[in-house]
Amino acid sequence: MGRRPSLGLAPAAAAAAAVLLLIAAAAPAARAQEETEDEHEFSYDPRDAHGPARWGAIKAEWANCSAGRMQSPIDLSHERVTLARALGYLDHAYRAAAASIVNRGHDIMVRFRGDAGSLVINGTAYRLRQLHWHTPTEHTVGGRRYDMELHLVHESAAGKAAVVGVLYEVGAAPDPFLRAMEPAVRRIADRRDREEDVGVVDPRRARGRASVYYRYMGSLTTPPCTEGVIWTVVKRVGAGHLAAGQPPRHCSFLQTVTVRS
Repeated sequence: MGRRPSLGLAPAAAAAAAVLLLIAAAAPAARAQEETEDEHEFSYDPRDAHGPARWGAIKAEWANCSAGRMQSPIDLSHERVTLARALGYLDHAYRAAAASIVNRGHDIMVRFRGDAGSLVINGTAYRLRQLHWHTPTEHTVGGRRYDMELHLVHESAAGKAAVVGVLYEVGAAPDPFLRAMEPAVRRIADRRDREEDVGVVDPRRARGRASVYYRYMGSLTTPPCTEGVIWTVVKRVGAGHLAAGQPPRHCSFLQTVTVRS
């Protein structure tokens, strides 16, 4: 396993896909689903001693990154992934909430400070903690990698995570939510480890509503690679447009291990 290949986009598409937002949950340190925020602890460079293939050996609590059996991301054509067609629309009730943004070096993170609403899966409520984009996508479909992947990250009262993913192809038409976030991304792009308020962010403007989607049990895609994450990836690929400005282009290496549906 190694770092994912470049998309090799045409110049216009590459410029459009240049802005990367990555948002991480505002969770206390004791929560099992907490992601590692210190970029110095791991690397996306496969040649680095702290690269993806070695994440599991860096710390004992990161062992899942190498030894886990339900790791993410994966290819969504895997036979263990369920394509849900009859479950109806995702049951979520989002609302506008106060948020902040910070550049962590390997990504740009926006976290909700207020109550941004929740998603209900199998009778359990998962509160929306953050939302972010990866470029290119982390998940693939039949071996194909798209331009961007939006993640809406939720957490239950028991500290379990549920992530809704939306795949994008870069197009000429601007995505309303991405366009609304662009000024904040530009302000923080060159200010590493600095966090600033971005006012109220409305997650209802993101494309998280769908009636046909992929569902599987997986993990966080960054250390500590915690498993037991419910993944829901919207089947319909959207069109998005992002303005120029080159952030880091990182994504987790694709997992080939088996997953539980």
